[in-house]
Amino acid sequence: MAVLAESGSNPDVGLLYDINGLAKDAPHWFDRTMEFVGEYGLLLAMVLLVLWCWWTVRRRGGEDAAPSVAALVWAPLAAGIAVLVNVPIRGFVERPRPFVQHQGLDVLVSGKTDYSFVSDHATITMALGVGLFVAHRRFGLVGIGLALLEGFCRVFMGVHYPTDVVGGFALGTAVALLLSPLAMALLTPLMRAVERSPRAGWLVRGRAAESGRHDALLPGVRTSAESEERDLAA
Repeated sequence: MAVLAESGSNPDVGLLYDINGLAKDAPHWFDRTMEFVGEYGLLLAMVLLVLWCWWTVRRRGGEDAAPSVAALVWAPLAAGIAVLVNVPIRGFVERPRPFVQHQGLDVLVSGKTDYSFVSDHATITMALGVGLFVAHRRFGLVGIGLALLEGFCRVFMGVHYPTDVVGGFALGTAVALLLSPLAMALLTPLMRAVERSPRAGWLVRGRAAESGRHDALLPGVRTSAESEERDLAA
């Protein structure tokens, strides 16, 4: 198989050797950093990004708060469903890890004994990224960028073929997008009910947004902007 990589007749294996070869030339500390980032760091970053987006959405409030929070709830659900869908796919394809069939790889993470196709890490991060994009485009673009970086790390670490990563991206995107209309139809009314709850409403709408909405509903109450305009006119 190494001969195939050198001859270029197998682009998947050839790209695997090219990307993983960067690990051989990199200093030890960089490999250890990539090991942590690719195994745990980017997953943690995706979780923090979802929480940051939730905090931003609830503080902003407005009519879009409930649908946006519903989309954020859908993002981790989509990732979980995609991983479950991947279980029979792995069992059907039964593709061994690249270091099992190919010599000379610099494997940064040991103990990987399961099948390679498709990559769970790529599936989870892309499902989260696409789910974020449904809720908030700017946060979603950052999430998709982190997912692409996750895919690169998995090949760099020598634990996945490039096509494992591409398959994970496709699976995560398909689940997040195709099931999104059904998920939003179910989750949006639920989030609107939570928004109206006196105890749990803060999960959807922050206190500042909530007070602003109540002020607008009370007759005779002026907003700060209106008060300032009238003071200037006086």
